[in-house]
Amino acid sequence: MPNLSRRQFLLTAAGGAAGAIWLSACGSTGQSDSSSAEVAIPSGEEPEVKGATLGFIALTDASPLIIASEKGFFAKYGVPDVKVVKQTSWAGTRDNLELGGASGGIDGAHILTPMPLLLTAGAITKTSQPLPMYNLLRLNTQGQGLSASSDFPDLKINSPEAFQKALATASSKGRKFKAAVTFPGGTHDLWMRYWLAANGVNPNTDADLVVVPPAQMVANMQTGTMDTFCVGEPWNQRLVNLKAGYTAAQTGELWQFHPEKAFAMRADWVDKNPKATKAMLKAVQEAQIWCEDPANLDELVEITSRNQYFRCAPEDIKPRLAGIVDYGDGRVVKNSPYTMRFWSEDTSFPFKSHDKWFVTEDIRWGYLPANTDIDALVNKVNRSDLWKEAAIAIGQEKAIPASDSRGKETFFDGVVFDPENPKAYLDSLTIKAMR
Repeated sequence: MPNLSRRQFLLTAAGGAAGAIWLSACGSTGQSDSSSAEVAIPSGEEPEVKGATLGFIALTDASPLIIASEKGFFAKYGVPDVKVVKQTSWAGTRDNLELGGASGGIDGAHILTPMPLLLTAGAITKTSQPLPMYNLLRLNTQGQGLSASSDFPDLKINSPEAFQKALATASSKGRKFKAAVTFPGGTHDLWMRYWLAANGVNPNTDADLVVVPPAQMVANMQTGTMDTFCVGEPWNQRLVNLKAGYTAAQTGELWQFHPEKAFAMRADWVDKNPKATKAMLKAVQEAQIWCEDPANLDELVEITSRNQYFRCAPEDIKPRLAGIVDYGDGRVVKNSPYTMRFWSEDTSFPFKSHDKWFVTEDIRWGYLPANTDIDALVNKVNRSDLWKEAAIAIGQEKAIPASDSRGKETFFDGVVFDPENPKAYLDSLTIKAMR
């Protein structure tokens, strides 16, 4: 296992037990308004059930699920009883997916894109048995942050000398440079590892990686528990607003328009309820379009800032959604090209090539064995076919990309990932921990 020590991984699992006590989002779950008036459901397309239980973490990229509930999009498509419920951690999300909605858990979730792949492979389940999942839709691209303590003021996207200085400073205090991520093998873990490795830092030997739930990142930085962390918004902005640290880089600087969270569901639920699944996909797609409309920004912020959702001030959420990024170290950017996307730039479509990168990177760091059949795993989990059906149904056929692959992807350090040749990508990397 990579340098999230066995003890730390078990702590993550323990956190999941606490996460099993989730809070129901007590806002409206199906109120209609002028933007989501009910539509006639074609005969034969009536959902098998009226709802499902979906989890979310208090992160800005959960907004489409929240908006689909609050603005009545779920009700519009015949699933008014969908419940959107808060999870305390990604480990809690995992645990509740293993339970399933019928047993008091959840049927699907706003989730780190690699988690359904790891669950399906049996790599992160508590029983080590596969839990088949489907990635149905990409909720967002970009919009995460790599934040740092003010004790290390010179860290940027490309700053190997500053990293070596930071490592030496930590070592002089009798410890390793400490980096926090949200879940082993998840997106934030992979962004952190890529950033460190590209700057000459081996995350397995030179740094100490620890797991911290997203909403606890800022508090832990304030108490000096960590030197850097990777998490989604609004927590990087909140750190800056509290003057408790700064944003070293936006993750879009690592890889522009990188995939982030997914809307995923248990495969057995989808297979049993294909029409209800399609209804939810239509609702979330429409919510994504709504979320990206600048005219809706103030309402989006007002809704998501409520206690049952993000429980934070609107000024922690709005600026970066508007493309205004105060890094907290003197850099202020307007109209940032790395702003979170919900729909444009083919954001919603679940490209298989992106899921292939996540599997390949999890192989790189030892979360999956080197002999993993990448194509087979991705094809089992990724349901771009269902996304296309839903897009056509809501009049968004033109939004369907020409291919399930976005092609070659280039990272900030010049490394290229060719989804047709993952082995070449792995061979090109000098720092890795394969098994």
